[in-house]
Amino acid sequence: MWSTEGLSGPDGEDWRVPVSELEERQANLVSSLAEHGIKSAWINDPVDMYWLVGNRQNGGVHVSSEGNVTQFVRSSLERAIFESGGDNSPHSIEAHPRMANLLEKLGNTPALQLGRIPANDAHFLQSKLGGNAGDCTHILWKLREKKSEWEINCMKECGQIQRQMFENLSSVGSTTGEGITELHLAAVADEVSRTEGFGGMIRMRKWPMDCDRVVIASGPSGAIPSYFDSAIGGAGSHPMASLGAGHRRIRKGEPILVDIVHVHRGYITDMTRMFSIGSPDKIWIERLEQMEEIGRELRDLLNRGENCSKAWEIGRSMAENMGYGEHLMGMPPEQSRFLGHSIGLELDETPVIAAGFDVPLHEGGTMAIEPKVIFPDGAVGIEDCWVKSNNGMECLSSGDSFPSWTEW
Repeated sequence: MWSTEGLSGPDGEDWRVPVSELEERQANLVSSLAEHGIKSAWINDPVDMYWLVGNRQNGGVHVSSEGNVTQFVRSSLERAIFESGGDNSPHSIEAHPRMANLLEKLGNTPALQLGRIPANDAHFLQSKLGGNAGDCTHILWKLREKKSEWEINCMKECGQIQRQMFENLSSVGSTTGEGITELHLAAVADEVSRTEGFGGMIRMRKWPMDCDRVVIASGPSGAIPSYFDSAIGGAGSHPMASLGAGHRRIRKGEPILVDIVHVHRGYITDMTRMFSIGSPDKIWIERLEQMEEIGRELRDLLNRGENCSKAWEIGRSMAENMGYGEHLMGMPPEQSRFLGHSIGLELDETPVIAAGFDVPLHEGGTMAIEPKVIFPDGAVGIEDCWVKSNNGMECLSSGDSFPSWTEW
């Protein structure tokens, strides 16, 4: 018989989601379902399930607009109970019935997460649950846009660990010198992340995106495009892992863009800084300073309540006036068309600083702002994560406390 004593953070720290968090989230979802005229919803996406009930065990969660929340678990039932708060859990937790009996157990046909689950799974669930009662995907995504104080603190802790990754990179890079590979440098940052509790996965919403969390692109590697919807691709280690650090050896004087993602207790921060062995050409420093100028303007726009699509238009216009129209967030025909993305349990949450997002960043919203320019001989940019608070835009990563360019 196994023991739940092993389910802890470092030194026995309780890393479960607080019951008070789960209670508030479940109450908000119940209210939102009622507002949308949806009788009930079936939640089985792992990220949404973790957000809602504090665990991601195999099964699903049934939420009714009348306020009943029940998690049905195939495995592990005991772990689901513990991770949801044990005797203090705000929802019921039961063994998952046979699929033939599930509809009778639920009492009505629930809306599904049709924006998340594969078509075959959706058809199967609908065949067992009485048909199609609608899609609840975006209801959950909207609720998750505003982060609680507890979530923001998790992201601040994430940013502190991420800073250690950059500091370790700075220290090792200054002693190794020219000839080290991008992958070697990535491993230096990875070591810190794993030691501090990184679980090995970065969740993304957009299918079929997946992400390398330490992207190191030196010199012309910064111009290599990839499948990933971002300014920087990088060589990657092989064609199936065609994103991020590759086997190229770093050379003196060239720009080295380092884009690090860390995940702490499920919550993500994203940060980019520049490095070089010795001094780079002056033009690279000038380009970075101009990207920092765009970043400051974007933060100011969001802080004033401007909508995200307008911020995109202004940021793009600034880059074009600087002469970067053909280099902003990539080079034609592979330019990404955004300058920032919301972030939380997933790397690519909403809203986005891009066309079509005619909404502001509301208080409690968290955004990674990342203006970058790409040239055949390298890439340069800056990125930090921010939360909009009642005191303005507050940095969740390192901001001005970590240099935008480090020379080894």
